[in-house]
Amino acid sequence: MIRSEVDKLNIAREHQRRFTFRSIAYRRPLRHRDFRLLLGGAAVSQVGAHVTLVALPLVAVVYLEASAFEVGLLTAAETAAFLLIGLPAGAWVDRMRRLPILIRADLVRAAVMVSVPLATVAGRLTMVQLYVVALTTGVATVFFDVAHQSYLPRLLPRDQLVAGNGALETARSAAQVAGPGLGGWLVQVLGAPLTILANALGYLASALFLRGIRTREPQPEPTPGLSLRSQVAEGIAFVARHRILRMIAMATAVANFFTAMLVSVQTVFLVRVLELPPAALGLLLSAAAVGGLGGALFAGAAARMVGQARVIWLSTVVTGPFALLWPLAGHGAVAGWFALGSGVVFFGAVVYNVAQVSFRQLLCPDELLGRVNATLRFMVWGTMPLGALAGGAIAGAAGPRTAVWVCAVGMLAVPVPLLLSPLRRLRDLPDPAADADRSMQSSRRTSSSL
Repeated sequence: MIRSEVDKLNIAREHQRRFTFRSIAYRRPLRHRDFRLLLGGAAVSQVGAHVTLVALPLVAVVYLEASAFEVGLLTAAETAAFLLIGLPAGAWVDRMRRLPILIRADLVRAAVMVSVPLATVAGRLTMVQLYVVALTTGVATVFFDVAHQSYLPRLLPRDQLVAGNGALETARSAAQVAGPGLGGWLVQVLGAPLTILANALGYLASALFLRGIRTREPQPEPTPGLSLRSQVAEGIAFVARHRILRMIAMATAVANFFTAMLVSVQTVFLVRVLELPPAALGLLLSAAAVGGLGGALFAGAAARMVGQARVIWLSTVVTGPFALLWPLAGHGAVAGWFALGSGVVFFGAVVYNVAQVSFRQLLCPDELLGRVNATLRFMVWGTMPLGALAGGAIAGAAGPRTAVWVCAVGMLAVPVPLLLSPLRRLRDLPDPAADADRSMQSSRRTSSSL
């Protein structure tokens, strides 16, 4: 009897020790000075980006009187670079040190954003310039995003990647809460073109944060006889051979297609159909982003409670149907349905992203991480310009509310690839090291035959 009680006490202590270890592990990334700088840069640039999420379409809608299709084309230009250069960008990133890429991308984005208020003051702003600004910013963002996800494993030990990604998602979600509301208020006070200065300053501040990072990467060693085409093929083959990665990519591609469709029409829908002023538009989008912040804070706990594999598909199944609230929004208080639907959908999307991005970083060898990230970005972000164009075309032909209905119904298809994958039968994800070895060998055999 005494032995049984001692065993129970030891088990309880072990559970408490594991819980304490996990709690400390979640906070441990913030003890790294360089990670704090990376996080600070991400936070300030994301606030600027979400200010522009309100301001740039309003420049087109209010100042240049753009049509719904022109606004959709502007959204498509912002993401077209992932479709145009997404694959070779990963190979280029793997050939270079990643921190300088991040800094240069921020400086390019700051420079092109400054051109919008300057052209406005000179009275020479046109839709063509907005398209060029959006496309150039998109190219820089391709390199920044691929390098950013590939650089994090250089700063943190592999057992802290989930916590590190959770902290980055928290910063991103907090920016989604603060950015649109701030953007709407600044548009009301300063006007949309001058508000875009906030984004330029955000990118500049991000570059200054990144310059303070002391961790230095070694220059990647070139592989003799390996061409750019072969390197790209190796990244594609790695993803193609891994069934879970394939299914995650398919689900994310569907989600991004319909999300881009929504982004391309939401400003026209909220301003011209629901007749919201800029300040109210910003507050509505900020309220919706509260869900994303909640998802970032809850992601680690959710993965521990239900399993890292299970949370990937469960997060989309539970929250996806709330997208049907988007087209039900109306005038006055009924506009809140749009915010509620977006908040719940964003909650699920962030929980999903933290789990699947962490798995990808754990799975992939460092020397291949840039190409794998670029391959997946090409697959999942390459659908966004198509979704934006489709949203603008549907809104122009059948009205903005119809386009929002298509977005909402389309979001219900997101979990289908995940439910058809091995994830549905797993609680936790398979051993990354074993999968990485098998996928690396298969990708090299496949790429050598391409």
